[in-house]
Order: sequence, then C-alpha cells, then structure tokens
Amino acid sequence: MSEQLSIGLEIDGRPHTEEIEPRTVLLDLLRERHGLTGVKASCERGVCGACTTLVDGVPAASCSMFAFSADGSSVETVAGQSAAGVPGPVQRAFAECGGFQCGYCTPGMIMLTTALLREHPEPDDTQVREWISSNICRCTGYQMIIDSVHRAAALLKEESA
Repeated sequence: MSEQLSIGLEIDGRPHTEEIEPRTVLLDLLRERHGLTGVKASCERGVCGACTTLVDGVPAASCSMFAFSADGSSVETVAGQSAAGVPGPVQRAFAECGGFQCGYCTPGMIMLTTALLREHPEPDDTQVREWISSNICRCTGYQMIIDSVHRAAALLKEESA
C-alpha cells in the first residue's frame, strides 16, 4: 500500500480533511471524491483550461496540480459559483449572452472570468482576451465569451450598487 498524506483544504467554502496518495491530482480529488464533475478532465496536461479552478483566488490547472499542493488552501470550483441552485452573476451572464455551445470549456471560462472580475471589475477587451487565452474553446469563436465577461461585469456592478 502506498503512503498516504493528510491534507486540509476548503472546497467551495466547506472545510475538508483528506487522506490522499502523493500522486493524486486536484482534478481527481474534486471529481472522484467530491463529485464535482463541473471541473472537466480534457487534456490532462494543464494546457486546455477545462479543469480551471481557483486556488486561493488564483486560476490553477487542477489536472496538473498535485492535491497536496492545495493543503491549507481555499479551492473554488464552478459548482461554488451558485447559491442554493441559483446561478451566480457570471453563470447568468454566460447563459444570457450564449457564451457557450457544447459547454465543455464553460466551467473554466467561468472561473477565469470570476478571477478576472475580482482583479479588474471593468476590464477592456484586451484584458478579457488575455485572461481567457489559457482556456481553449472550439465552438464559439470567443466573441460571445467576451460579451459574457462584459455582461458579468455589469451584473456584478448592479449587484454591488
């Protein structure tokens, strides 16, 4: 039997203590142990962005991050962006603007958008393009995603007013 590590982390606002093998990646911990299948497994090399989560508020490729690296951290997934089944403002914006087609890249795009809008509440198109460039979308052509980010910024501004 392989060595087990004990880690403590917060997932979508809830504390967890986990016993894991050192080789466990964050993606597998989230999907297999916690059923958070909104975190997508795609390239499994950290280049497509489908598995993007926020670790202590910073976008991270969960497929290439060892789970033990998140010990003591707060991990946010797309599932944590809604409250009581009600979509959050970023999710609503993507739905309103058609910022997805197949939906596979959408969770990562939502997490990147969340991080972007925390740092730059009113981003310009250049900032949006730069931030979403780490997530590959094969369906939309990106303009609807950019529109969704700007709509999310407006919704967040309305909510804070």
